[in-house]
Amino acid sequence: MPTTRDKTVVYPGQALYDVEETVVVLRLSRRYLYEQIRSGRLRSVKAGRARRVPASAIAEYVALLEREGQSV
Repeated sequence: MPTTRDKTVVYPGQALYDVEETVVVLRLSRRYLYEQIRSGRLRSVKAGRARRVPASAIAEYVALLEREGQSV
């Protein structure tokens, strides 16, 4: 994945993100991202031995955070 000074270039229409790309997109730590996956708050899939996060799961996670933020 090409980078531009610590910014990951996201390809339009990209369906699956690896963990490192998801960390950059959501601006979370790797450890916190895995906690969110384990707790079921962020969906992921296995592709062979690799863990991938669908683009739709990222959008759902952001929507969940927005809903939680509105209830505060």
